[in-house]
Amino acid sequence: MSFIVVSWKEAGSEDRIFPMRKLLAVLALGLSVGVHAQQARHNVIIFVADGLRRGSVTAENMPSFLKVRSAGVDFPNSHSVFPTFTTANASVIATGHGLGDTGDYSNTIWPGVLLAKPDAADPEGTIVPFLENDELLADMNSTFHGNYVGERTLLSMAREKGFSVASIGKIGPTGIQQIDSLGWDQQGLLTSNGAVVIDDSTGQSKGFHLPGDIIEAMTKANLPLDAPLRTNGFSESSQWSNGFSGDAQNPGTLSPDRVQMQWLADVATKAILPKFVEEKKPFVLLFWARDPDATQHNEGDSLQNLAPGINGETENLALKNADHCLKQLLDWLDAHPEIKATTDVMITSDHGFATISRREIAADGKTTGEPSAALTYELAGKEKTEPMGTLPTGFLAVDLGIRMRLHVFDAAVRATTGSSAYAEVQIGGEKSQHPTGGSALLGDSVKRVDGSDAELIVAANGGSNLIYVPSQSSELVRAAINALVQMDYVGSIFVDDKFCKSEGGCPGALPMSAVGLVGHSEVPRPAIVVAFKTFYPHAGDLQSAAQISDTTLQEGQGMHGGFGREQSLNNMAVMGPDFKSGFVDELPMGNIDIVPTLAHILGFEMPAVGSLKGRVVEEALAKSKTDSKAPERIAISAPAANGLRTLLEYQVKDGVAYYDRACLVKDAAAKNCN
Repeated sequence: MSFIVVSWKEAGSEDRIFPMRKLLAVLALGLSVGVHAQQARHNVIIFVADGLRRGSVTAENMPSFLKVRSAGVDFPNSHSVFPTFTTANASVIATGHGLGDTGDYSNTIWPGVLLAKPDAADPEGTIVPFLENDELLADMNSTFHGNYVGERTLLSMAREKGFSVASIGKIGPTGIQQIDSLGWDQQGLLTSNGAVVIDDSTGQSKGFHLPGDIIEAMTKANLPLDAPLRTNGFSESSQWSNGFSGDAQNPGTLSPDRVQMQWLADVATKAILPKFVEEKKPFVLLFWARDPDATQHNEGDSLQNLAPGINGETENLALKNADHCLKQLLDWLDAHPEIKATTDVMITSDHGFATISRREIAADGKTTGEPSAALTYELAGKEKTEPMGTLPTGFLAVDLGIRMRLHVFDAAVRATTGSSAYAEVQIGGEKSQHPTGGSALLGDSVKRVDGSDAELIVAANGGSNLIYVPSQSSELVRAAINALVQMDYVGSIFVDDKFCKSEGGCPGALPMSAVGLVGHSEVPRPAIVVAFKTFYPHAGDLQSAAQISDTTLQEGQGMHGGFGREQSLNNMAVMGPDFKSGFVDELPMGNIDIVPTLAHILGFEMPAVGSLKGRVVEEALAKSKTDSKAPERIAISAPAANGLRTLLEYQVKDGVAYYDRACLVKDAAAKNCN
C-alpha cells in the first residue's frame, strides 16, 4: 500500500501543478459527450437507500441490492461527502458539486438570517433550520436567489431537455433533487412550478401540490393522494410506529417504515412509471427510501447499550424494507423488457451509520471526563433521567461555554424576560440546563433575533457540529479551536481557511478546503466543523462502529455525520446498458460523481457556477478500459499545544478528492487513523 504525505498547504495544489493535464481531460470529455449525445437517449433510475452501510448488504437481507452489484458495476471504494449528513449529500447527489459550492454544509445550519416564510406578518422562524422540511427549503430559496444550492440539478436539467422527470421519497432530500424549481407562489403556497416532487408531506398543507396529470395517474391506479404517516397505522407513542424514538428509559421503535415506503413504491411503479411509458419520452426517476436511516435512528433493540446497537433485528427488518422497494422497481423493469433494455439503475446511499455513544469515548469502555457529563440536569418536556455520566443534548455548546466562560442561549427558545432574544441556559448548581435541540448561541448576550451578535453559534447535527463566528474574529476562532482540541470526545477539527492563512495558523486543525468545504456558495460558511470520536468495539469491523453524537436520541440508537470510514463508505453500484457487467471498480468513486456520469450518459452537459465537481466514472462505462488504482494520501495539521493534530486520509482520482476518515493523533509521523 502506498501513501503520499502532504501538509495542508500542499493538499490543494494539484490544480496548479497539472493545469495542462486537466485541460486535455476536459477537451477529451467534451468530444466524448458530443458523440454520446448523438446516440439514442436512455433512461435512468436513481435509488437512494438512506443511511445504508455497505457492510449491511447481505444475501439474507438485501438480495436485490446484491443483484445490482453482481449484474453491473460494484463500487467497493465508494464515498459520501463530509459532513456525512442527508441534505448535504442530497445536494451533492443532485448537482455533482461539493459542499463548498452547494452551501448545504449539514442538515442543520445557520443561514445568517431568521429563516421564515416571506411576507409573514409575525414570523416564528428559526435561525438553525433543519433542512429536511419542504417549507424550509422554500424559505432557503427565497433567501438565496431562488436556489440556495447555487447549482442546477440533474433532474431539473433533464426536465428542461425534454425528459420525463420525478423525484419520490423522503422529505427534504427528495425536494433538493429539483431544488431550483421549489418556492412560494403569489398566494403564499408552496409550489414546485410543475416539477413532480412526491414525499412525506404530499397531500398535506405543508407539502407540494401534485400536478393534475399526476393526480389523474394516481387516481387511475387507485392510490391515495395523501402520503401515509410513519406511524404504520398505530399511535405515535407505539413501538410499532416507525416515528417513535422512545426516551432515556423507554426503547424506541421495533418496526421499519413499512406503510409509508410501500405507498411511495406503489406511486413510483403503478402511477409514475406507467405515465412515463405513455409519454414516450426518456425519463429520469429518483427514489429516496427513508429506510434503513429512519429505523436505525429510532430502533428500540439496544436502549442505553452499545450492543447490538444498530445491528439488531429491527435493523434487519429495515434493510429488508428498503430491499423490497428496490425489488418492486426492478420487477417493474423486468415486466417491461423494452424499457429495461434502455434503462440504467444507479443505487447509492447518502452516508453510512454508527451506534450512538453518549458516554464511552473508546473501545476499552473509557468514559468522557468533560464537565457537561458531570452535571445534573433539570428535566424538560418529555425528558427522562439519563444514567450518570451521560453527555446531554447540546454538550458541545455547554462545554464551550464552560471552557470559554461564555453564557449559553438556547437557539430554539425565545426569551420571555430580559434583554436577550433567546433564553439563557443555566449551567451549574443543583439543576443545570442544556439546549433543548442541541443548537445554541454563546456570548455575553444575544439581542438580535438573527443571532448575528452572538460570539459563537453552534449548529448541532449529531456526529459533527458546525460552529459559526458572526464577527469573523480570528482571535475568537483560535480560542474556540484551543478549547476544542482539549475535549476528550473530539475526533477532528476543520477551520475556514481565511482564519488560518499560514500553515501553522490554527494548530490542531486542518483547513476546510482540505475536505471541499470552501467554494462558490453564498450560504454563510461555518468557521469550524468539529467531528466527534468514532471507535470500534470489534477491532477492524466497521459495522460495530460507535460514535459520540450530539443528539436528542439515546445511547444505543443510530446516528451519522462523523468522519469514520463506516460513515464515508456508503453503498454504491450501477447496472444497465451503459455500464460494464460483473465489474468491480476498485477506484475511488462517490456521490459527487453521480451527476457527471449520468449527464454524460443522458447526452447533455451540466452548467456550473462553482468548480468543486465530480468526475465521469469512465472506467465503469461499457467498453472502457480499466484504470490504475489511485494512491492513498494523508494531510496532517500543525500540532496544538497538547501535541494533537488533525489527520485526514483521502484519495485523489482525475483531480477529484475522496475523503476516507479523519482523527486526532499525537504522532507527527502517523500515516493513518489506526
